[in-house]
Amino acid sequence: MKQITFNHVGETVYEQKLPNGLHVVILPKQGFNKTYATFTTKYGSIDNQFTPKGKKEKVRVPDGIAHFLEHKLFEKEDGDVFHDFSKQGASANAFTSFTRTAYLFSTTQDVKKNLITLLDFVQSPYFTEQTVEKEKGIIGQEIRMYDDNPDWRAYYGVIENMYHNHPVKIDIAGTVESISHITKDLLYECYETFYHPSNMLLFIIGPVNPNEIMALIEENQANKTFKQETELKRFFDEEPKHVAEKEKIIPMHINTPKCIVGFKEQQVGRQGNELLKHELAMNVLMDLMFGQSSNNYETLYDEGLIDQSFFYDYSEEESFGFSVIGSNTDKPKELAHKLFDMVNQFRTHPLNEEDFLRIKKKKIGSILRSFNSLEYIANEYTRYQFNGMNLFDTTKVLESLTMEDIEEVLQQHFVEDAFTVCQIVPKT
Repeated sequence: MKQITFNHVGETVYEQKLPNGLHVVILPKQGFNKTYATFTTKYGSIDNQFTPKGKKEKVRVPDGIAHFLEHKLFEKEDGDVFHDFSKQGASANAFTSFTRTAYLFSTTQDVKKNLITLLDFVQSPYFTEQTVEKEKGIIGQEIRMYDDNPDWRAYYGVIENMYHNHPVKIDIAGTVESISHITKDLLYECYETFYHPSNMLLFIIGPVNPNEIMALIEENQANKTFKQETELKRFFDEEPKHVAEKEKIIPMHINTPKCIVGFKEQQVGRQGNELLKHELAMNVLMDLMFGQSSNNYETLYDEGLIDQSFFYDYSEEESFGFSVIGSNTDKPKELAHKLFDMVNQFRTHPLNEEDFLRIKKKKIGSILRSFNSLEYIANEYTRYQFNGMNLFDTTKVLESLTMEDIEEVLQQHFVEDAFTVCQIVPKT
């Protein structure tokens, strides 16, 4: 087992790659009562075109199948796994994102028993045509609920505007129509392809003994049989750099309109330290432009264009990336114009070095505070690993950022062809 110490953040991780390919990371946190574990596969909603394990031809599976699979794994022949965790004093959950699916539990007791339950239920799929049909009704209700959520519609509306072909524009849960095509056999095909241990990471954080925990995991995995590891082949259609639609207006039964503007990332494919640096530079830049201490935020607030719901965010994975800025607003059209003008002002005027240094320090402090959260560390560590990055390098990279780095991402990302708007307006 490899032991890696990150002195600058005071953390030591223990990690090992098992013979079946499973990557296990243990982070002991003495002084904490709770243990948190995640078991994650690098498989999300965008993986809808791939070559199934053991086959040669590419397939296109129904939208929403990764999320559907997440739901179905909790159900076993002898009942629901949630009950097992509950009986063992643990709280369990799962989530599907664009690029990964994670199963998790937190507990203050019976850590080893709960860990075995986590490994066993994820690694023993049980699907029947009857239970798959039943789940379509449950997930269909979930999809309709989100369809009625104006925040959700605005967020996906702006992503839909950006992308011509990339599946990131499709709702993670799919549509009622797309999930109607999911079958037991398709679920098994996706499971066999993406849930091989070599495509997964198990992360345990809490007051645990790493040697005992690793021995337990090794024994559990050695007693199971897995097919030989093969290369995963995922496919994405070619995606133009410019946005698919410049504007979308969605009428809904709401009182207060919403507006989200987005900029589509122009250069994708970054991984490792290149992605880490770019992502952190974008985060610092967006704080400089629209953070609560910025002149832009004060102007937008004073002019009544935004309220407390104002937000901004940047997301990037290997095959896609985008920034979004939005708020509830009585003047969605004016807000969109103002945000675009403010970005252009930044592009044509020198950055303020004093503000830049202040935001950098603020970001480093914020990340160090986040390291007090077991959930944050486990979820982010896994995402960073899947992208060839290390979570505990973030403060070092932030310290190394220069004004030139910020200027570069500003000029590269915020271009007119990448700009789009989604408004949610009251239905008349």
